[in-house]
Amino acid sequence: MNLQQLMSKTRRAIDQFNMIEDGDKIAVGLSGGKDSMALLYTLAGLRRFYPKKFELVAITVDMGLGLDEKEVDAVKRACEELDVYYHVEKTQIGEVVFEVRRESNPCSLCANMRRGALNSAAASLGCNKVALGHHADDLVETLFLCLFYEGRFSTFSPVTRLTRKKLTVIRPMIFLREMEIIGFTKDKPIIHNPCPADKNTRREYIKSVLKSLEKDNKKLRENVLGAITHPERNNLFDDQILPDFDGE
Repeated sequence: MNLQQLMSKTRRAIDQFNMIEDGDKIAVGLSGGKDSMALLYTLAGLRRFYPKKFELVAITVDMGLGLDEKEVDAVKRACEELDVYYHVEKTQIGEVVFEVRRESNPCSLCANMRRGALNSAAASLGCNKVALGHHADDLVETLFLCLFYEGRFSTFSPVTRLTRKKLTVIRPMIFLREMEIIGFTKDKPIIHNPCPADKNTRREYIKSVLKSLEKDNKKLRENVLGAITHPERNNLFDDQILPDFDGE
């Protein structure tokens, strides 16, 4: 998938959920992986002609686990080429999670701390919005994570308002599939994840479960995504009138 195709699906989400307004200053959460890099290129491309004018900055949260400086420099050069200011937020999240707390399931605490660091950095840079690179597959996987491990039928929202920090979180790539993003980012710089728990998480387990189920149902993710996003299908117990069990 090329940049024009990415921008088309991204703009559809932005327009449908009113993600961008005139004068917005948007911080792209740039982990350095394929998803966040695709989001950066897409928003930078969209910025050139979108009718509502907005600014972009990119923020990488350094967890203190040792980022590859050559990879960081390559991402910084890409940001310069896109005319996007790049900021690396230094933290000790890795030490807290793996040495101080020694969490058996570190991902939840780590994610909360990374979000906090990203949001604080965005606010300090004068941003009013934070853009995250979650895509359609993330949306579906999060639904099953919440259902299996938390007993909640829930997933993340395209737009989330954080009243304490006066920030709005947007997810412009929710209509994009992961396979569409992979093709675009093959020649783009990335920062490899130094986390010792990478690829050994509950999310990876959910990915494997869904992949197994898709062998028999090729439309599984498509159907779940439709159930989440289609207003007439997302109706779990909402205003339903059901017959009694005896049919009367």
